[in-house]
Amino acid sequence: MRKVPLAAVADVIRGVSFSKEEGDTIQSDGKLPVIRAGSIQDSLLLNEGQIWVPREKIKAHQKIRRDDIVMCTSSGSSDLVGKCAKSEVDFEGSFGAFCAGIRPIESKVSASYLYHFLSSPGFRNWTRSSSGANIKNIRISELAEFEIPLPPLTEQKRIAAILDKADAIRRKRQQAIQLADEFLRSVFLDMFGDPVTNPKGFPIGTIRDLVESANYGSSAKASEAGGDYPILRMGNITYEGAIDMTDLKYIDLTDKEKPKYLAVKGDLLFNRTNSKELVGKTAVYDRDDPVAIAGYLIRVRTNEKANSHYISGYLNSAHGKATLQNMCKSIVGMANINAQEMQDIPIIIPPVSLQNRYRDIVVSTKEKLAAHQAALNANNELFNALSQKSFSGKLS
Repeated sequence: MRKVPLAAVADVIRGVSFSKEEGDTIQSDGKLPVIRAGSIQDSLLLNEGQIWVPREKIKAHQKIRRDDIVMCTSSGSSDLVGKCAKSEVDFEGSFGAFCAGIRPIESKVSASYLYHFLSSPGFRNWTRSSSGANIKNIRISELAEFEIPLPPLTEQKRIAAILDKADAIRRKRQQAIQLADEFLRSVFLDMFGDPVTNPKGFPIGTIRDLVESANYGSSAKASEAGGDYPILRMGNITYEGAIDMTDLKYIDLTDKEKPKYLAVKGDLLFNRTNSKELVGKTAVYDRDDPVAIAGYLIRVRTNEKANSHYISGYLNSAHGKATLQNMCKSIVGMANINAQEMQDIPIIIPPVSLQNRYRDIVVSTKEKLAAHQAALNANNELFNALSQKSFSGKLS
């Protein structure tokens, strides 16, 4: 199959640069919204995580158009760099300097075909090896020169139609899981009230009041080849507050290291270092077999006043996410919330009996979702295999 540089079939557009003083989280006259890497999810979330900048900072060609593909090009997480989403609408706004826009030339490439290629395992393997020790980067010049497989336009559209259908099946599974997440957020608000106003009048303390221990993970180098334990890294905690056991590496631990670096069922895991949109991701480890945790994670064990599911629910609530964002709003580049800062976060402290009722609902709901998650994992594997065939010329 013929290959051409990306720039031969699409315009590659730099993101909008602006100073800290020029950006504002509040809309005002004369300003337009800029989205950031956190808005790049399974779809492009144009109305979330916006920074408002002076209108003149955004050039006409930088405004997002329908079928534009927005890609994260710089992050502390190699899993985030290269992640992209396609816009379904024209948008009177743009994307920040840590992102790039890819605008397909309609006469040369199908937008859907190009999006699927840029989301494929082959391309993402390249982006994960992007340069940088701490901050991972894809240079615009590298992206423009990257060669993509380019069959005739009719074949591109056929491949895109097949992948669109397969992707729709995956998304239905994902939607079922997302509905469960929304249900649990509603349960949290019903049982504990809005943390902002504390309508139930619970005592207010800090997370420190609920913690028995908080330990950092291991900084030792992990291996894909194997080891005694899988090791969870920041990419293994989702933004929504779940454990993702895909893309694992492995590590050996001595008997002395095991108590420090192993997480067991019920432990709270907190992502202390990441981009400022993702720092503070929190989940409860819910598997039977212990796993190791990497240095960018904090393992939290609660005392008799709390359970980990309640703290996770709190930090994953809208109020919790806003609190974490505000802790990092002045940060440029990688953000960090250390163990002491995490424990200083204010939190309402309901009776532990009520927290335990919430935990039971969470565990029951997630057990029922296990079949959906297993089916989604299988769908993902099948989709990736189909994608690989599509871009190697082997799709019949």
